[in-house]
Amino acid sequence: MRGHTLLGVAGLVLCACTAGRSAEVAREPANTGAISEKEFMALHTLKAEAAPPRKGQELEVAGARAYLSLPPGAQGPLPGVLIIHEWWGLNEHIMHWADRLAAEGYAALAVDLYGGKVATTPEEAMATMKAVDVARAAQVLKAAHAFLGSDARVQAPRTGVIGWCFGGSWALRTAMMEPELDAAVMYYGHPVTDVAELSSIRAPLLAIFGTRDASIPGDVVDAFERALDDANVTHRILRYDAEHAFANPSGARYDARAAAAAWQEVDAFLEKTLQR
Repeated sequence: MRGHTLLGVAGLVLCACTAGRSAEVAREPANTGAISEKEFMALHTLKAEAAPPRKGQELEVAGARAYLSLPPGAQGPLPGVLIIHEWWGLNEHIMHWADRLAAEGYAALAVDLYGGKVATTPEEAMATMKAVDVARAAQVLKAAHAFLGSDARVQAPRTGVIGWCFGGSWALRTAMMEPELDAAVMYYGHPVTDVAELSSIRAPLLAIFGTRDASIPGDVVDAFERALDDANVTHRILRYDAEHAFANPSGARYDARAAAAAWQEVDAFLEKTLQR
């Protein structure tokens, strides 16, 4: 392959080993992939169980709500990870992901691209996702990335981005528009297959998909991989025998075995790219 393939730890997977233009970064912010909006909504549920208690603090970045979680007792400089929520918004479960990353030694900053709204039903989530102002979202993400480098508590020498579903798509687009990123992780976000757009990516990319995800079928993932090859993006694609949203413990399609295996890969990838 012409693209560079990352080496990773063994997992329960079938794996195949920018100064970007912001107007192009999210031209399909509400893309539901190969299925209808109604079918896409059916892929998502939200359990009533609360997430564990928060350990970080809420703040504002570029006028947008955000949540910062730091390793206990740690001082900057710290590797920073920008976290982009899935289609429910910046809820307590995404904040828990930030706390989880902080426990691994990262300054984790979760941003809100929904303007303060948090959805509780698939219909509400779809409407909120479709209403996202892409220019505003790009502004918030750029400001959040700058925050990781400039805030006295963080002073990140290396930065990464991670997102799921809606956030997975935006994680890819953040890598396209932020050439200074050192790592990007996208969980089952709709891919970009335009080689010219992908060629602006400088960060190594780890992309995670479920083989039973009706919204992103295998041929779409294959096309994405070919485009990454042609764009000479350092990448690794992991495919799990799981459905869409399989890594979301607050959803009915959560697959603990696949989620744990994916997290093992993500943990190793971030350690290699951000903690070296």
